Amino acid sequence: MLDSGLGGKTCLITGGSTGIGLGISRALAREGVQLAVASRNPEPEAMAELSQLCGGNVIAIKADVSSEDGAVGMVNEAIERMGRVDLFVNNSARAWHQPITKITSEAFYNTINTNLASCVWASREISKHMIARRSGSILVVNSTVRYVPAYRESSYRISKMGLKMLMETLAIELAPFGIRVNLLTPGHYPTRLTAGISAYIEDKLKAQIPLRRFGNPDECGAAAVLLLSDRLSSYTTGTDITIDGGLALRPLSLLSDDEIQKLNAP
Repeated sequence: MLDSGLGGKTCLITGGSTGIGLGISRALAREGVQLAVASRNPEPEAMAELSQLCGGNVIAIKADVSSEDGAVGMVNEAIERMGRVDLFVNNSARAWHQPITKITSEAFYNTINTNLASCVWASREISKHMIARRSGSILVVNSTVRYVPAYRESSYRISKMGLKMLMETLAIELAPFGIRVNLLTPGHYPTRLTAGISAYIEDKLKAQIPLRRFGNPDECGAAAVLLLSDRLSSYTTGTDITIDGGLALRPLSLLSDDEIQKLNAP
């Protein structure tokens, strides 16, 4: 097995006790990373699991990153309690979906502040810390929603498009200090964010995924380790790895699965 070289590193991850964030936290814990898991309400069971995986080197930080003060306080607490932050994973996300004629300022700003502005404020503070040490790695978790429009989701998709632009700006501005910044783009995963989708819509969505299934949050973990590791990705910055079962390809639904298989059957 490849050694990621992440053992002994410290990582601050937002939303790291549920869904995709938990999948990433598990992978980092198995690599021997000390974790600071930030959330409005860190899940006790998840924190206990992570503690067991990384030998107790995990702390919970209660924070609401949708406000500038909350994001800044989170970073300061992580640095104070761990001594330093080598890795930062921006993963927190929420959604308030509304059609354009009914969109409210509350829903719009809640989405933008939680998904996009929080990353700006946290990255600003983390960058100062990493620049002083001239090392570090940042991973921004995005979504394949940015590839296509969808009904009622203008605010959410604006926030995700903004994250890509922010990642690219961070990558070029921080590169002279030896700090790498990359993007991880999951497709559809069964998480709290997607829990309200009906079985009918899920079936329609699976039909658009070439692998015909949804992702498991743990499947994002290995890619996160790859991108965060200086040993495995020392020359990688400003890039995007998409883990979506092929969803972003959006093939036209013209053939059945049987017909697709027959195209390349021996």
